[in-house]
Amino acid sequence: MKNKMTPNYKKIYTDLVERKFPQRKNECSFLLNKDRLEFMDVIHLNDLLFHKKNRQTQEMNQKYRSYDQHTILWILSYQKKHELNNTELSNHFKISRNTITSWRKIFSHKI
Repeated sequence: MKNKMTPNYKKIYTDLVERKFPQRKNECSFLLNKDRLEFMDVIHLNDLLFHKKNRQTQEMNQKYRSYDQHTILWILSYQKKHELNNTELSNHFKISRNTITSWRKIFSHKI
């Protein structure tokens, strides 16, 4: 089995909050107190800390996102739970409709 190297987002964001944003520690504590940060937690923390983004920065950040299977299934279950169509879900998470459609085809047996 391959040892998958992933960044320790909890450590990264804990250090970031303590060093650069100590005034936001209370806002972020509910996420930083988790044992492990999931992909959506990282996005939420990023939005809490850096809420002022211009359109170009948002597009650049979105272009380089990648999603693991757990996150994809979570997003698809979110869609089902909130009764959203693909367009509404794509607007909510800023993901292309084509991506959502392909995920639904690939993971239809798991949702």
